Amino acid sequence: MQRIRMSLPYFNNFGWEASVATVHPQHSNLVKDELLIEAVPKNIRIINIDAFSTKWTRKLGFGSLALRSMLYYKHSIDKLLANEKFDLIYFSTTEFPLLILGRHWKRKFGIPFVIDMQDPWHSDYYQNKPRQERPRKHWFSYRLNKWLEPKAMQMVDGLISVSQGYLDALCSRYPRLITVPQRVITFSAFEPDIKVMQKHANTFVLPFQKLAKNYHFVYVGRGGHDLQLSARLLFDGFKKGLEEAPELFTKVRFHFLGTSYAPKGQGKPTILPVASEFGLTNYVEEQTDRLPYYQTLYTLSNADHLVILGSDDPQYTASKVFPYLLSKIPILAFFHSKSSAAQIIEKCGAGKVIPIDSHGDTLKDLVYQYLHDLLRAQMPSHSINWKAFEPYLAPEMCKQQCIIFTDVIRQFNNA
Repeated sequence: MQRIRMSLPYFNNFGWEASVATVHPQHSNLVKDELLIEAVPKNIRIINIDAFSTKWTRKLGFGSLALRSMLYYKHSIDKLLANEKFDLIYFSTTEFPLLILGRHWKRKFGIPFVIDMQDPWHSDYYQNKPRQERPRKHWFSYRLNKWLEPKAMQMVDGLISVSQGYLDALCSRYPRLITVPQRVITFSAFEPDIKVMQKHANTFVLPFQKLAKNYHFVYVGRGGHDLQLSARLLFDGFKKGLEEAPELFTKVRFHFLGTSYAPKGQGKPTILPVASEFGLTNYVEEQTDRLPYYQTLYTLSNADHLVILGSDDPQYTASKVFPYLLSKIPILAFFHSKSSAAQIIEKCGAGKVIPIDSHGDTLKDLVYQYLHDLLRAQMPSHSINWKAFEPYLAPEMCKQQCIIFTDVIRQFNNA
């Protein structure tokens, strides 16, 4: 959703007029942020799609928003395309089952479609993981994705992805994609969001207790078992600090916020149990309830320091990197060294990246030394290279999307 929202003000600049089809907010159980609409241009047409209610779909064993809305999407967009001329259909969502509709509309109306792969669709990542580390209903979703993905990829006309690795995997699995226009486009930074947050700053309340005597590290984003390697490295280095320099390290507090996608009050902590393994629960809190987007920006901007826990997957690209950068608060991040998120942070001089694909006690020492120097105030002044940051701003990212749209139209018309 954020990819599209941040691009809407700029599509016209590159010769494209956008209409947005999205499930009506009343059908989503996710945390909502009414302020998000402020940055959407008034002239953008938004088509609200209905969905089956979870009141009875859950009785059938599923609550997936994609599955609940698919028939409504098909019916509504069928009517739209029968009466109006559109050049392209662009899917930018992680509600993956909906992507199968691209082939239906292409066959029925002769309109090419582009898919934005923000995450892997069908993946074996969790197949060798213990059952307790797999997402809920993994058995069903794994088989559904394995069945649907090839149907969409047999007819897709263009691919966008946040990671070259995702594109390489798809091309290996479906050789026809080698000739399909494709481009790696990372998530973007949307500067107007900071102004919206500041405008409404007096309406927000910090979700953690900020005490002047403490030094507060803040993380806002999902948790999960794939982030626990990062958490262990952080806590291992921090524990060494407590042992060797308690006068410095005892004032540190870590706040991990919004770590679960589960409905409010139903999330299960995944970071706090790791802190407990190290005996650090007095220094670490985890709140699983998701935070609204602008509440997140406000929270980040009020931290003493930011921490990002990344996955051990080298293709992992965290969309949260850009709000973190815009907050102008220094960052301590844990990523695979090949992750684009790690490269963006280092390129922009936004903080320190711990390469979690390295091994041995050196990483623990690296974390410890960084924290020690920070708390001793021996760190150099924090100054982001904004020139290096410009390619990641929303206008440039929108331009890159429009380039591939044009390539898709040209190839489709010449076929």
